[in-house]
Amino acid sequence: MAAPFRRRAERAGVAVGAALIASGLFHLVVFAVDGGPWDGPVSWRKPVTFGLSFGLTLITVTWVATHLPLGERARAVLLGVLTADCVVEVGGITLQAWRGVPSHLNRETPFDSAVSTVLAAGGGVLIVVLTAMAVAALRPNPRVTPSMLLAVRAGFATLMAGLATGAAMIARGVIEASAGHQQEAYRVAGFLKPVHAVSLHGVLVLPALAAVLSLTGWDEARRTRAVAAASAAYALAIAAALAYSLLR
Repeated sequence: MAAPFRRRAERAGVAVGAALIASGLFHLVVFAVDGGPWDGPVSWRKPVTFGLSFGLTLITVTWVATHLPLGERARAVLLGVLTADCVVEVGGITLQAWRGVPSHLNRETPFDSAVSTVLAAGGGVLIVVLTAMAVAALRPNPRVTPSMLLAVRAGFATLMAGLATGAAMIARGVIEASAGHQQEAYRVAGFLKPVHAVSLHGVLVLPALAAVLSLTGWDEARRTRAVAAASAAYALAIAAALAYSLLR
């Protein structure tokens, strides 16, 4: 298997991911200085959480993609599109935060509507790219150990759950906004935030666990059982977060 991050697209993904994390941390400082609400459609929380989450996810997926049976061109295209899309998503959200207006579901002006549309389209691009990687993860890959293969597959399964909950939140908000209930749209659009947050990062936690276990003296069978147990526990955590989201 090729050494991680030796390809140009991989190095770009890591560098941009680090920049997005830095942006999130910078806006955390802005929030500390400027104040204002943490929750709500207009808040410094959004550039903070989206910068950190998108940056971490981009770096994670760039690393996990080194364990996928992808051709050089397909890998470069998928990572390149993912990197550009993460910049657009975080950039649009950050722009609207500085303008003091909501980033999603905002149709107040033609410009706001354009930004909201671009962000929604970017979410669709994320789903397409990450689904393509998830499908690739299902293919046999003899260059990867069984424990890492299981971790990557389970991680992408949790990521798909995260994308599905994100799409569900946007869809619910769009329904309310289309009915003329703009403020209600902002209020209800985040009804699945807890499960969305938990499920997105299984693609980091589980492969990272497999990588750590590979440094131990455990044999491969034991490492695979440990990853299977961790995957089951993560699925239970997602189910608990989903129950909390629906019942709160």
